[in-house]
Amino acid sequence: MKKMFMVACCLASVVLVSLQAVAADKPIVLRYAHMNAPTSVAGKQATMFAELVAQKTNGAVKIDVFPSSQLGTLQEMAEQVSTGTVAFHHNTMAGIGSLYQDFGALDTPYLYRDVAHLMQVTNPASPIMQTLSAELVKAKGVRVLYTFYFGTRELTANKEVKTPKDLEGVKIRAIPFPIYMTTVEGMGAVATPVDWSEVPTALATGTVSGQENPFDVIWSAKLYEIQKYMMLTNHIMGAECVVANEEVFSGLPEEIQKQILEAAAEVSAQATKMTQDLEAQQLADLKAKGMTVIGAEEGLDIEAFKTSVQAAIEKKFGEQYGELYKQIKAMM
Repeated sequence: MKKMFMVACCLASVVLVSLQAVAADKPIVLRYAHMNAPTSVAGKQATMFAELVAQKTNGAVKIDVFPSSQLGTLQEMAEQVSTGTVAFHHNTMAGIGSLYQDFGALDTPYLYRDVAHLMQVTNPASPIMQTLSAELVKAKGVRVLYTFYFGTRELTANKEVKTPKDLEGVKIRAIPFPIYMTTVEGMGAVATPVDWSEVPTALATGTVSGQENPFDVIWSAKLYEIQKYMMLTNHIMGAECVVANEEVFSGLPEEIQKQILEAAAEVSAQATKMTQDLEAQQLADLKAKGMTVIGAEEGLDIEAFKTSVQAAIEKKFGEQYGELYKQIKAMM
């Protein structure tokens, strides 16, 4: 109870300071924490958001961005936005699922038809996201601001992989959230939870022999320096979810709330297009850096991976998320 009281006091102080700043005609300073490199699309869009908010509010709001897990692990940053220690944060849907578990369903492998379908489902205005966002506010005091296409996740490893059998006994890093752990297990590997901040070291030391991420993350983190092979498994088409502490956001003047939401919508579209535009070039760049890329033409059995992963997901999450999956698939 004492801890909860202290958290509540902290939140109240943040909101009070914000309102006092407006009253005193001084900038409201808010923090945005995330895991990605500043040079990645996810990192750039956070900076774009901060700049656009400053522009739209005529300097009334200043957002300080803390990239590259400066303020903690994925789990810690998710919790920080819930307590109000940071105002904004982006994470995978499964990462936000650590605050309200049903978000994890949105990162289910082989779920979306294409990027347009993904972004339709994860748009904050969609019926699915409106329901999830309302539950997130109720459960953890966090609201969804916007989403953007993060890319399609591919497998990298220090050996050639063509079927799930090739991963038997191989430790592959998995994001330490259930849907990702199950996905990697379904790929045939030993799912090994490692926070992103520790992944390069884990790969370099052999703690894990591979990982999975979109082209942009592989490129911006220079994983080509420590991973020789990339398999185009296309297993998770994902959107990052940008969230805000509800009490901080609702404590802002209505005009500023409106301006922040306008900035959010613009950045969502720009970041999604940026990711799509970069994918082909980054694939070529990764090949140029010496990565051996294995796709269907090189013998990768994508159907075997899809069948194996979907079976693992159905066994673990079919009952829990079955109805939600039906809603997602029905969206045109």
